[in-house]
Amino acid sequence: MAETSETFSDKLMGFTLPGRSARGRVVRLDGVLEQVLSAHDYPAPITHLLSEALVLGALMGGLLKGDHAQMTMQAQTNGGIVRLLVCDYRAGAVRGYCDFDSGRLARLGANPSLTALFGDGYLAITFETEGRQRYQGIVPLEGGSLAEACEVYFGQSEQIPTLIRVASRAGAGGRSAAGLLVQHLADGEEGRERLHVRTEHPDWEHVAMMAGSISHDELLDPGLSLEAIIWRLFHEEDEVRVQSGAALSRGCRCSAEHYATIISRFPPEERAAMRNDDGVIVIDCAFCSRLFELAV
Repeated sequence: MAETSETFSDKLMGFTLPGRSARGRVVRLDGVLEQVLSAHDYPAPITHLLSEALVLGALMGGLLKGDHAQMTMQAQTNGGIVRLLVCDYRAGAVRGYCDFDSGRLARLGANPSLTALFGDGYLAITFETEGRQRYQGIVPLEGGSLAEACEVYFGQSEQIPTLIRVASRAGAGGRSAAGLLVQHLADGEEGRERLHVRTEHPDWEHVAMMAGSISHDELLDPGLSLEAIIWRLFHEEDEVRVQSGAALSRGCRCSAEHYATIISRFPPEERAAMRNDDGVIVIDCAFCSRLFELAV
């Protein structure tokens, strides 16, 4: 690794293990996480859920290249306590929002399971490339966490063996969350079986075992840099290439101009129906909890 200042939070870090045909991403959020969560007075279970989603958004979105590429993750259910969970990532900007039934949630206790929150739900993950090509995978919301559902997505929709670990907690200094993603890459040599369809490949088994040894405390340790996490896991490899990724920020892209452009596309009679008694159309941005008054 090159001798540079270490990275501790609110930045995405990528790495590759050339000798094992693997790549990974590691991230820790604190200030950015607090900014996103502060838009609404979320109760603890929803704060924990949305924290995990934002980490996953950064890890998966960070796999894309280009300032206009975007990853969107949306979890929904019919009749579930959590009606909608959505987050996205674009060029280091992350945002997220959760809509839920507060009365039903209060009856669940402090640590409800994923099934209790979503019931018969599903997770839709959409990638939009720099060239505006879109592809989407949908998987059931099963297992113990959103991270497990994302692992299923990569295995089923992209046939890429993937291991994801996410941790979050609230402390005296605020809430923090962190995560690690590792994947086995395809063997690009023509005429040979692609590695990503061989989940039993010894290189992947080794990488998954090493990555899976990371603890929640290590991921969240504010004194342990992202570089140090990668080094702890893979220092015995012949080569580890580390790439400093995008600086992360709260990424709500709302503006009065943006909403005015959208509303202007509606026919006059529909715009008239949207106006309040003062003749103004009020838009409530769920991501940042800001109100925009439009006279269009």
